[in-house]
Amino acid sequence: MKAQKFSKSEAIRFGWNTMKSHLGFFIVLLILVALIYVVPDILAELTKDTPILPTIITIASLVLYVLIQMGLIGISLKFVNGDKGKLADLFAYLPLFLKYLLGSIIYGLIVFGGIILLIVPGIIWGIKFQFYKYFIVDKGLGPIEALKKSSAITKGVKSDLFLFGILLGLINFLGAVFLIIGLFATIPATMVAMAFVYRKLLAQTETAQAPEPSTGQMVNDSQ
Repeated sequence: MKAQKFSKSEAIRFGWNTMKSHLGFFIVLLILVALIYVVPDILAELTKDTPILPTIITIASLVLYVLIQMGLIGISLKFVNGDKGKLADLFAYLPLFLKYLLGSIIYGLIVFGGIILLIVPGIIWGIKFQFYKYFIVDKGLGPIEALKKSSAITKGVKSDLFLFGILLGLINFLGAVFLIIGLFATIPATMVAMAFVYRKLLAQTETAQAPEPSTGQMVNDSQ
């Protein structure tokens, strides 16, 4: 199978245009996400003298964090597919919670193991398996199958993905420099751009793996 390809500029341009076309939605979305992240910490601090509540709140915040991560991926994929994401989509992937959580744990262990092996393998494996979360949200795959699929679509393109990740990080850094307000533009843009790359690489892989029609089938189709 030939190496996958994607255009960094095309992905970023798509993400930026999508953000501009739905800026109001993304601002509300990010404010909601920020509140969901902050409220459990406030509640934990207020109830720190009670014996059980802080533990319950910590577990609940972990669940919310995972759900939001899945929701943001799902929303990004919707925009890439030409649909419009909704705020309710943040919590639409609860049935996939355990798959995503287990996949994240396995992915984390793989990357950590690679970092122990002189760091470079950790970076390579991190890039190789990074799309596991998209396969879980998009296709409902189990953790192991999602990791395998991520490995398949990143063949021959890991260096490009590494540079793309640095580029997205720089874009968000610039957003933070502009009094944090810029993040309301850069986070959605980079989020959608990464989903765009996933969809592009997946489409190329599926096309390359599709069986070629037999000679007899070609003759029948031409009649």
